[in-house]
Amino acid sequence: MKRLLLRAALLPLIALFFSLSARAQTNNWAVGFRIGEPAGLNVRKYFGENQAFDVNIGTYGGVYGTRRDYRRGRYRNVGLSIQGHYLWHGGIGKSQTLHYYYGFGGQINRRAYFPDRNINESVPETSLGGSGVAGLEYFMPNKPFSIFLETGLYVEVLPSPFFFGLQSGLGVRLNL
Repeated sequence: MKRLLLRAALLPLIALFFSLSARAQTNNWAVGFRIGEPAGLNVRKYFGENQAFDVNIGTYGGVYGTRRDYRRGRYRNVGLSIQGHYLWHGGIGKSQTLHYYYGFGGQINRRAYFPDRNINESVPETSLGGSGVAGLEYFMPNKPFSIFLETGLYVEVLPSPFFFGLQSGLGVRLNL
């Protein structure tokens, strides 16, 4: 029964992947999934000729280690992150299937912090900072899907100014 349900769920997705002939476009919405730091749901809105706004909602602290020194204590778990970037993008080459992008924005994180004074008791910690990103995105010819690879840097402002975090990700988007 489980196999039948799994096949019934996957069959429409496979058919959609192979049957759609529209070329991925950069002037609409895109929704996807990002694996990396942060990992989770990715939504992008393209506008103008070379601009977009990108939002990631998901986990933070899983890729580069759940245990990390922070202020006068450490993180020992994965938390929640909301990240937004204003982007500029453009095509590379004549085919327009490969694009570059870069941008700046901000990030809010929520994670359990374990202070040195009581390492067995966690304190909920909300942090806020700026972030920058640069990446490459490949639009599959005649398909509405794109694959992206990006890297960036998070610089915390509150509560620990100049706490740096390297961020990178790999993902896929459905361009609507």
